[in-house]
Amino acid sequence: VQLQASGGGLVQPGGSLRLSCAVSGSFFSLNDMGWYRQAPGKQRELVASVTRGGSTNYADSVKGRFTISRDNAKNTVYLQMNSLKVEDTAAYYCKAEVVGYGLRRDDYWGQGTLVTVSS
Repeated sequence: VQLQASGGGLVQPGGSLRLSCAVSGSFFSLNDMGWYRQAPGKQRELVASVTRGGSTNYADSVKGRFTISRDNAKNTVYLQMNSLKVEDTAAYYCKAEVVGYGLRRDDYWGQGTLVTVSS
């Protein structure tokens, strides 16, 4: 199982970016999927998560600005980031709870994509 994240880059404050994370490999299904971020010198923190049924959860710092969504047919999770702030600068990681054919559940992480918000 592999998670491939993309969509990071350099953007000015107030701008927007859309991150994508596609899950590939052999598995039965995907449960919760989410995005985390880690800024230099700080711990990794949850940004947003979405259940298979579409229920979402957001960190207070991104509520109203970020939107998480998923396409179950494509095994992909997205993060639409609007009104970006300098403090959103971080490496963003996607995570998925993968259910194997033996119904074992394991968490997998993507490689991280860098988001830099700067003027």
